[in-house]
Amino acid sequence: MTNQPPSPPQLPPQIVLAAAPPPPPRGLSITSMVLALVSIVFGFTFLLPLLSLILGFIGLKKEPAGRGMAITGVVISGLILLVWAAVFAVVIVIGVVAAASAGTS
Repeated sequence: MTNQPPSPPQLPPQIVLAAAPPPPPRGLSITSMVLALVSIVFGFTFLLPLLSLILGFIGLKKEPAGRGMAITGVVISGLILLVWAAVFAVVIVIGVVAAASAGTS
């Protein structure tokens, strides 16, 4: 039998846990896009597109990571608000024309 030196004590392998950096904030941008998409279906409310437009502009300034979603929210909300403005203008014009024609008869 040969004399072998004793082996050094075995240490358990060390596990290094590195925390992943937190994802960049995109809450305002996501909310703007979701509200804009919901406003397509529920466009009869004036509040949803307006809120989506405001949140989209805030998201553009504060959240560069969610820029695409914020732009989507702003564009869709802007289009819905333009449709609302056109409908409102048509109703006003019809009312003025109806009042003018009723007054002359």
